[in-house]
Amino acid sequence: MDYKIFLYIILGILPSLVWLSFYLKKDSNPEPKAMILKIFLWGALVTIPVFFVQISLAMLLTKINVDPFVSSLIYWFLVIAFTEEIFKFLVVKFKVLNSHHLDEPVDIVIYMIVAALGFAGLENILYLFSPIEQSSFNVVMGNALLITFIRFIGATFLHTLCSAIVGYALAISFCDQKNRFLEVSTGIILATLLHGVYNFSIITLDGYLKIIIPAVVIFTLAVLVFSGFEKLKKIKSVTILN
Repeated sequence: MDYKIFLYIILGILPSLVWLSFYLKKDSNPEPKAMILKIFLWGALVTIPVFFVQISLAMLLTKINVDPFVSSLIYWFLVIAFTEEIFKFLVVKFKVLNSHHLDEPVDIVIYMIVAALGFAGLENILYLFSPIEQSSFNVVMGNALLITFIRFIGATFLHTLCSAIVGYALAISFCDQKNRFLEVSTGIILATLLHGVYNFSIITLDGYLKIIIPAVVIFTLAVLVFSGFEKLKKIKSVTILN
């Protein structure tokens, strides 16, 4: 088997594993390794239906007669960002919320992040499979390492932060039954907007804005997420879930 397949799998999954180790240290009561692996794999698997949904929506969008700028906004915010955030959320909704392993609010955020890392891991692998068949080992390795590093500090981190925002909203919603739908919806919308701004800016903008706006998005998300972690740690139980 071609060595590039092994190389791409290892380097594609590496950013997710590094971030996974980082985030798991935020949980003072670690979750079962089997459960972490299960949600990670589900996060990876859900990438497949997301891919087909995005292709279908993108094809539908090409048939709608709208301004190119509006079409670009719809694509990056709804077709890409929203579908990814909603499918990662669904993994946790159907595979975690009724689990007896869920006993702290911060656990919901952790599992949302784990699902996001599984999603990002498979996404990274797919990005690495570029058409460089005739390139030397050094070129292949250099290209793969560059993409891995960029996605480590960019797309992979972005996925964890956006999912953490949704996880925080979901955790808080169980303490406020009357406004649960509103709070979860707000979390998904906020994650989608920031995810969309990031994608739109790095793809469509030029000059310094191509770097500054994504950096501001990542910083804003990081501040929100890590402050959210501290708030959730003060809430000791989510027995209301079970």
